[in-house]
Amino acid sequence: MAQNNATTASDGTGQQHAGVRQVWRESPAAVKSLLVGTMVNRLGGFVQVFMVLYLTHRGFSDTQAGAALGVYGAGAVLGTLVGGWMSDVLGPRLTMTSTLLGSAVLLPCVLYLDDYWTILAFIAVSGAAAMAYQPASTSMISQLTPPDRHVMVFAIGRLAINLGTTAAPLLGAALVKVSWDFLFWGEALTVTVFSAVAATTLPRRGEPGTTTGPGDDEGARDGQAGASTGSYLTVLADRRYLLFLLAMFTSSVIYVQHISTLPLTVRHLGMGIEAYAAMVALNGLLVITCELLVAKVVQRRPIRTAVITGVLLTGVGMSLYALPWGLAALVIATLVWSLGEIIGYPSLFFAYPAQAGPTRLRGRYLGASNALYGLGSSIGPFVGVMLWNRFEEGLWLGCGVVGVLAGAAAWGGVRPAGAGTAQTEIRLGG
Repeated sequence: MAQNNATTASDGTGQQHAGVRQVWRESPAAVKSLLVGTMVNRLGGFVQVFMVLYLTHRGFSDTQAGAALGVYGAGAVLGTLVGGWMSDVLGPRLTMTSTLLGSAVLLPCVLYLDDYWTILAFIAVSGAAAMAYQPASTSMISQLTPPDRHVMVFAIGRLAINLGTTAAPLLGAALVKVSWDFLFWGEALTVTVFSAVAATTLPRRGEPGTTTGPGDDEGARDGQAGASTGSYLTVLADRRYLLFLLAMFTSSVIYVQHISTLPLTVRHLGMGIEAYAAMVALNGLLVITCELLVAKVVQRRPIRTAVITGVLLTGVGMSLYALPWGLAALVIATLVWSLGEIIGYPSLFFAYPAQAGPTRLRGRYLGASNALYGLGSSIGPFVGVMLWNRFEEGLWLGCGVVGVLAGAAAWGGVRPAGAGTAQTEIRLGG
């Protein structure tokens, strides 16, 4: 059958790579529901964005409000680890429905609590429940999608995340003008909808229709018994994956500097908040409009190449903020690290972690990568601001150096195509 050149391309080896429309059209209904549901869920992600303002509105101090946001982030990191374990043991469908419903129940409780420490406890647990679905969702998408389409389908997923995340603050601000209560109940409603979508559209554990990647045959033969074997200690025994996690962590520390330290740089240059907002908007515009187009090219290359390129460009791009060129340096640096995000992040955050380990540990491999990203995003602002206050532009030069080290870790940590699974690596001792 003839292939449509507009939607399918060959990499020269006979393997066909589908375009955006073909990947969407041929994806199972469960994958489509997860992608759309993710966007709806992010669209309703109000509480984390407005948590500091809400708690200060209720009379808590700035320090208490900031600590609550940190507790939410810590809960989210723990939640991804728990969610990865649940996904392997209970299956993605049950994991998503249970944790999302738990989050929907816990979030509105904060409205009716007065004790600060009790509020912190509910915020921590709700943050864990809210993020526990991520490894399960990624695991399910990777199971239902052929490996050669992972880069494209996860690029579509990132588009859904970015669209929802971009619109959420605007919608949340509109709700706040009516009532702060609407903020919590609105997020609870969207989470409940996402949970209902997962319950009705995702296949149950053991149903046919999933696909496997390289090395998954052993996990498939293990069946239900294999689902309960192994732990995060098995993941930690995979030394190459530990190098990948190091690259993930350091890259996230660098990436988050555009939120935490870039505003300080813009102010140091004597520019107004409009200049900073323009850089953030430029990054968002590039990612939303260009990532799917770039993914059509990236998917023809090894995932290892995409990850290393993305990590390196992120670090090098951030280092360009140190150039003494004023607004021109801001624009050039933003363009470079945004290109790194576009090229590498669908593979770095989703495609490679979903393929790195055996099927029976896929959730835990994803949980570990999500947790390291969350940890880096939490620590990064503190480290970046501290270094900026001491070294100023030296912080950005340091990002370049750390970015090169992260690229080296990715080179050693991401297995070349056909190198075998984590189980093989562990069995051979490296």
